[in-house]
Amino acid sequence: MTRLPPEFEETLRAAAAGDLAITTTTDAHGVSVVWCELARNTDLMAVAARMRSFDARLAMITASQPKAPEEEDDEQDEENGETGDVVARETPMTFGGTPLDGTSYEVIYHFILADEAVNLIAHAPANASLASLTPLFRPADWPEREIMELYGLIFTGHPDPRRLFLDNSIEPAVFERLIPFSTLVNAASTDDLWKKVHAAAKATAKEGE
Repeated sequence: MTRLPPEFEETLRAAAAGDLAITTTTDAHGVSVVWCELARNTDLMAVAARMRSFDARLAMITASQPKAPEEEDDEQDEENGETGDVVARETPMTFGGTPLDGTSYEVIYHFILADEAVNLIAHAPANASLASLTPLFRPADWPEREIMELYGLIFTGHPDPRRLFLDNSIEPAVFERLIPFSTLVNAASTDDLWKKVHAAAKATAKEGE
């Protein structure tokens, strides 16, 4: 049985005008994990404010840019030896209708409430932005700045959107385009990583001349 407040789901749904998909899994020890997916990212601040009213703690923020589905060949006709045309897969959509086409973002806010994990999911299409939760939860400060730096996603209303690591001369979201995340987090990475970053910045500057 979940330890979350009995009015938890009703309160969050009201904040999102009902456009909130909530799923809960509970293990044998009675520990629940809740996933709340917003249909509209414009409801993020209102729902987060309700989370704060329950004294939830923001533990972490993670972001990703889901890949677009790959095209696939029709199965080869064994009788005549012909290969079918390339078939484009239908672009999957989120609960709220955001296309997962390789350009949109998924941001997950990981909360702890009543010693259980509550994950709030917001989607942002390309060139869109999300409201900063830093005014509500101070621990959102650096994670949001890091996400802006790595992905170029904008958090509006952030009180201090300065970069954490990259020099301002480097084009935004260079990691997203040129350096796989697995390389970025590889402890064996040397100054080769930074050489790639600066090389990319120089190439971009040349194109702009």
